[in-house]
Amino acid sequence: MNEVQDLFSLLRQSTDVDPQAIDAIKRTIAEGEDRALCRINAPAFAAKHGLDEERVIGAFLHAARVGIFDISWNVLCPGCGGVLDSNATLKTVRKEEYTCALCSEGYAPTLDEMVEVTFTVSPRVRRIAAHNPEQLSVMEYFRQIYWASGVDLPEENFEEAMASFALEDVELEPGEKGVLTIQLPAEFVIVFEPVTHSAQFIDVKGEPTKERRNLSLVFDRDHIQSQMLEMQPGPLRISLENRTDTRVLPTVCVAGNELHCLLGKRRPFLTAKRLLSNQTFRDLYRTDTLDVDQRLKITSLTFLFTDLRGSTELYERVGDLSAFDMVRAHFQVLQEIVAAEAGAVVKTIGDAVMATFPTPDRAIAAALRMRDAMRALNDKSGREDLLLKIGVHAGPCIAVSMNERQDYFGQTVNIASRVQNLANAQAIFVTGAVVDDNLTADLLHRNALTPVPHDVSLRGIEREIAVYTIP
Repeated sequence: MNEVQDLFSLLRQSTDVDPQAIDAIKRTIAEGEDRALCRINAPAFAAKHGLDEERVIGAFLHAARVGIFDISWNVLCPGCGGVLDSNATLKTVRKEEYTCALCSEGYAPTLDEMVEVTFTVSPRVRRIAAHNPEQLSVMEYFRQIYWASGVDLPEENFEEAMASFALEDVELEPGEKGVLTIQLPAEFVIVFEPVTHSAQFIDVKGEPTKERRNLSLVFDRDHIQSQMLEMQPGPLRISLENRTDTRVLPTVCVAGNELHCLLGKRRPFLTAKRLLSNQTFRDLYRTDTLDVDQRLKITSLTFLFTDLRGSTELYERVGDLSAFDMVRAHFQVLQEIVAAEAGAVVKTIGDAVMATFPTPDRAIAAALRMRDAMRALNDKSGREDLLLKIGVHAGPCIAVSMNERQDYFGQTVNIASRVQNLANAQAIFVTGAVVDDNLTADLLHRNALTPVPHDVSLRGIEREIAVYTIP
């Protein structure tokens, strides 16, 4: 208990951690059920406790850094929401394709919606059942280990919900054999094993029969799914054998409305893309994200570039010392705005800033605040010294590690930089990919701003890019 108190005392020493979030975390660790501390969904935690999402994410990141939580990077099936692979670090997400046996589909991993980031309480803080998943019941294994935090499973009556489509299940220890006897309904049936991610599909149709059929299934690490079988409704005896070195949990499920209804209820979760664009994460884990030879795809990320116009003249006009102080103050203001809008500063180059945001509207909100902040700084000095050029673009990219820091590569980055070069100090230049976003359109409408289209050509870009000015 003294160690736990020391960890929380250390956490409270971080001045940028929300005290209310710390209190909610500490209370949950002390009073919450075991499953509430396994693979915590940070946005759902914030909603449950009425707290700001970004502050809660920051609190969990700091808490993980001091050892209160363990971070998990889970590769998800976008279909059923199952966890296909769980990793202690993003560095081990290396497969070009992950296969979901339950959905019988293969997926190339992207950091948008296919990798979630969750937090599980450390065993040194509190022991929970999920620290020994081989001891969880079949129902709790599905709830806490197999399904991702984005599947909105019912808090109450979960067992009843599972029983509506799970006909039978059995636990088999390593080397153990077992038998399940069921009455096949005229439905699509799956014998699914969530530990090895293996599945046997049975298309049950035709005239019912009283003749008992037999089916033998072997679970090992080499065969994750079998061919589709066709059977008539009626009695079935399933012989099962576990040839793995761990417990397996074969479960006979009816793939009908009840299963689809359960898995169709989703909620927001913390994606890897969002975390990589979080300033707190970049500050705390700056050298511990990607391997130097690792390349991970992001379907859509928003880039914001800024640069000070006439900075050379500024140094000449006010002197090196004054100009340096002004530029440093401008960097501080920009970084605070980026962090407040759920973004992160990737790097600074001279007087320029490259920042990322999970969605275009947060980048535009940041750009508008940046413009106002520069006007305020200029009004304070009585001179138009800080003239900020801003460009925004959104699109696919690749997350990479360069110069021992997490960075981004691709044409989207190049276009965002070129768009910034078009801007002047009075306007923000953005692309069609940004203004076409619904949330961005709502934001601009609320601020009575109408984007003005321009006919421009971008250096090194052959295809046409729609560019707009936000006056």
